Amino acid sequence: MGRADDLAERVGTSCPECGAAVPVDERYVVWCAVCDWNVDPGAPDPEPGWIAAARRRMARKYGEQLAAEMERDGGSFGRVKRDAGTLLALSIAVLVNAGTVLLAVAGVLLLVLGWDTGILPAVGALMLGLAWVMRPRRMRLPQEGPLLYRADAPELFALIDEVAGVVGTTGVHVVVVETEANASVTTYGLRARRVLTIGLGLWEVLSPQERVALLGHELGHFAHGDTRRGVFMSDALRALATWRYVLTPISSGGVVDRLVSVLAFLPLTAVIGLLSLLDHLTLRESQRAEYLADVSSARAGSTVAAVALLDRLLLCGSVANYLRRESVAARGKGGPGRLPVAARPEDGLWERLAEYVAGVPEHEYERLRRVAARRGHGVDATHPPTHLRRRCVEVPGPFAPQVPYGAARAAAVARELGPARALLAREVIRDHAG
Repeated sequence: MGRADDLAERVGTSCPECGAAVPVDERYVVWCAVCDWNVDPGAPDPEPGWIAAARRRMARKYGEQLAAEMERDGGSFGRVKRDAGTLLALSIAVLVNAGTVLLAVAGVLLLVLGWDTGILPAVGALMLGLAWVMRPRRMRLPQEGPLLYRADAPELFALIDEVAGVVGTTGVHVVVVETEANASVTTYGLRARRVLTIGLGLWEVLSPQERVALLGHELGHFAHGDTRRGVFMSDALRALATWRYVLTPISSGGVVDRLVSVLAFLPLTAVIGLLSLLDHLTLRESQRAEYLADVSSARAGSTVAAVALLDRLLLCGSVANYLRRESVAARGKGGPGRLPVAARPEDGLWERLAEYVAGVPEHEYERLRRVAARRGHGVDATHPPTHLRRRCVEVPGPFAPQVPYGAARAAAVARELGPARALLAREVIRDHAG
């Protein structure tokens, strides 16, 4: 007998705390919507380190402040503002990147001018090696997984272009399809070509209009700007993270290690301080960019679809668990390679996932919203808490959908995604049990 069945047997349909009626569904947690009895029976979040804890507090503070500002101002569609803190962060980023260049120049000079000394060339080579590791790098396209270009999926790219026009930007050059319950945008190469990543674990559980809202949110990041996504800032953060890794001592207890730890203490402290300062200076702007991207989501897909999308994000953990169970079940039957073609477990995987999510009752969504509010749940520390995003996305609206996405159009896009869906379904069955 499952935990929900045990609870149902004990409390029946009444809350043991307040006596209110409690709906019972053996698939989900039994809880009371009146007094919040048993609303969050899960284990508490693990205690983070002091730096992570401070960052979490700061993120929550900024999220609440920005939510209050959004509600007071009725929402905003402009680009993220460049205040004094942002300008200071950009200045620090430029100096950090300039430091990498100076490190390389100094390394070359030591190699050339100190060639006869024996020691200086070795130091110069070390400096060049560090500069090479910390050099500015542009993202490369993934070598594995389906990549879709405009010629491969004209209907999908037409949809992306239409959504981009609504939110005030241009489309993308390539779409990456993966299995995760996620979506993102970035750039690659020296020409900063745009990439949209669509995770089928999220895309497949959304309604057509919610998919438009998802595209509106992701493309909204291009429209509104975000300092953290800029070239100088990302390169500076990567360089500082590399310095932190290099300067962090390895504790083996030896005399040499202790001496190195003493010598590295001040530089390491300075690097950690700069990382924390950049984080502090850019976190507020980054969260504001998320709120504005949510507004873009509502403008493109409708306020109703944008709110529903944020609710679906609360199920990302459940989606991952479902795909893992599918993989484990397939292996329990002897593995996909041993089954007849008609019984291949990857067949219909995404349809089964969508059916599973469609069956989640409103009572469970409400519980997850309350848990998110209690725990300050967000996608990560750069995102405002999900419950605040849900509240703020309704401020400027309600918006009707500016990009209608009917059944015929959705079917055309589904056909274009068909080969990627089949390939990634096989990947889920093969790899997700581990």
